[in-house]
Amino acid sequence: MPLETTIYKPGTRVRVIQQLPQRDRTWTEVVEGEVVRYQQAKTGSWFAHSRHDRLWLDRLELRLDDGEITVLNLDQYTVIEPVENAPATPESPAPSSNPA
Repeated sequence: MPLETTIYKPGTRVRVIQQLPQRDRTWTEVVEGEVVRYQQAKTGSWFAHSRHDRLWLDRLELRLDDGEITVLNLDQYTVIEPVENAPATPESPAPSSNPA
């Protein structure tokens, strides 16, 4: 079954929610950042017996707020949501140029 994803353009801010189902619970991890790149990349899996004897995975590269680059492997438990850009910090009022 193919993975359905919406490809976001580089520079788009997204929230990625990934879940890892376990026997009696689910681990959930949320990552938010700016899309750097989306690609399908092969793994070093020698047993995959797929194209070029490699398993191809959907990968999303994000730049986090602190500048760190992270690569996420996407699967059927991954949810990607667009996030509105963070509101700009309010600027301090400019000093008045009118003499008193």
